[in-house]
Amino acid sequence: MRVELKTPEFDVEPRMLVKNKPVLAMVLRRGWVEAGPRPSEMKKINFEAGEMALCDVWIGTHGLESLILTISDPALRAATEGISGDVELCVVPKLADARLGALVAAVNAERVAGFPSGRLFLDSIELALAVALVNDYAFRRPSPRIYRGGLTPARLRKVVELVHAEMDGDLSLEELANTAGLSITHFSQMFRQSTGQSPHQFVLQRRIERAKEMLHAAENRVLDVAVACGFKSQEHFARVFRSLCGASPTEYRQEFAHRDQRWA
Repeated sequence: MRVELKTPEFDVEPRMLVKNKPVLAMVLRRGWVEAGPRPSEMKKINFEAGEMALCDVWIGTHGLESLILTISDPALRAATEGISGDVELCVVPKLADARLGALVAAVNAERVAGFPSGRLFLDSIELALAVALVNDYAFRRPSPRIYRGGLTPARLRKVVELVHAEMDGDLSLEELANTAGLSITHFSQMFRQSTGQSPHQFVLQRRIERAKEMLHAAENRVLDVAVACGFKSQEHFARVFRSLCGASPTEYRQEFAHRDQRWA
């Protein structure tokens, strides 16, 4: 997924945002655009902050700042898996969708923070966006296939081994799915059935478990633990650690040291 911030500007020529494929845009600062399928059919559309559109051509943007999300072809193919025939996204000049809005807002918050959660988080959001767009804003929307059962023990073992081997890296959903020999949509569904968690939640949980083990050693700095467990910053590590453990990494280490002293 490509994430772009479009700052206020005024275009005098039609500008194709993405050739032959609408993009999802959320307005961050109010303004107006002229939009349409061709120059002779352009219409002025006013936007308030937080409003969205599925658009292909904008001309004459004025005062408007927007976040442009381009969903990748692999994500769209994954979202259309099991649907017979071609699926083409609609152009929607202005749309109101709470679920899409929450997903785009999560991407924007991640962008503002410097993308600390890594590729797997964005991959998960992109897949959710692709599925929602295909289901609700496409020309053909047959019911998707439903897969029964979870991953086989061998496939699950391979995925877990990869997670542990690449704990300090930036794993992507595609890498995990390839390890299991499945498409990303099939993998995500079966992985949740097997573990009760999304791939992103599972990886975060494993990273925190390793971090807790490393924090038992007083010589390991919190920053070094964060990097070794795949977190891009100490702040992001501390935030995730507190959300899952109810304490900061430093507080957890201190409590563990006190328990050791009591049992000594």
